[in-house]
Amino acid sequence: MRIVLLGAPGSGKGTQGEKLVAHFGIPKISTGDALRAAVAAGTELGKKAKAAMDAGQLVANEIVIGIVEERLAQADAQKGAILDGFPRNTAQAEVLDGMLRRLGQPAIDKAVHLAVNDEEIIKRLLDRAQKEGRADDKEDVIRHRIKVYNDETHPLLDYYAKQGKLVTVQGVGSLDDIFQRILGVLK
Repeated sequence: MRIVLLGAPGSGKGTQGEKLVAHFGIPKISTGDALRAAVAAGTELGKKAKAAMDAGQLVANEIVIGIVEERLAQADAQKGAILDGFPRNTAQAEVLDGMLRRLGQPAIDKAVHLAVNDEEIIKRLLDRAQKEGRADDKEDVIRHRIKVYNDETHPLLDYYAKQGKLVTVQGVGSLDDIFQRILGVLK
C-alpha cells in the first residue's frame, strides 16, 4: 500500500503515520527524516543537502526529490510506504507518479487528508509549543504556516480527488478514533 498523508501542520500526520507504520508494516517516509538519514549516511545527495542546510538555505527541490527516490528504492519500501511531507504541491505529485513508474512500483493507492479546522490547529500547535518549549510556534507564525499550506499544498486535494484517490478523515477526536476512521477509508 502506498499512502500520501495530507494535512496542515498540526493535523496529526506524524502521529497517525506512525500508527499506520505499525499496522501495515511499511515504512513512513518523512522528507525531514529522509534528509537527515541521507546526510548521516553520507550519500551524494546527503552531502549536497548538508551543504545547503549548513548554509541555512532550503534544500533544493531536486535534492529532496532525489532523496525521496533513493528512499523509495530501498528494500523495505518495495511493498509500500507512507509519505509524509512529500509531495507538497501538484508539481511534486506529478514527479512522484513518474518516479514510482521508473522504479517499477505501483502508483499511490490513497491520499489521506486529515481535516482539522484552523482554530484547532492553532490551539494544538500553541499547546505543543508550550509543552516542548518551541519558540518558533507563535500564533502569527502558525497562521502563516497554515496560509502557506492552504496556498501550496491544499491544491493536492484536487489533484488526488481527480484520480479518485482522495479520502478525507476528520482529524479531531481521540488518536484511536481518528486511526480507526483512517483504517475504515483505506479498506
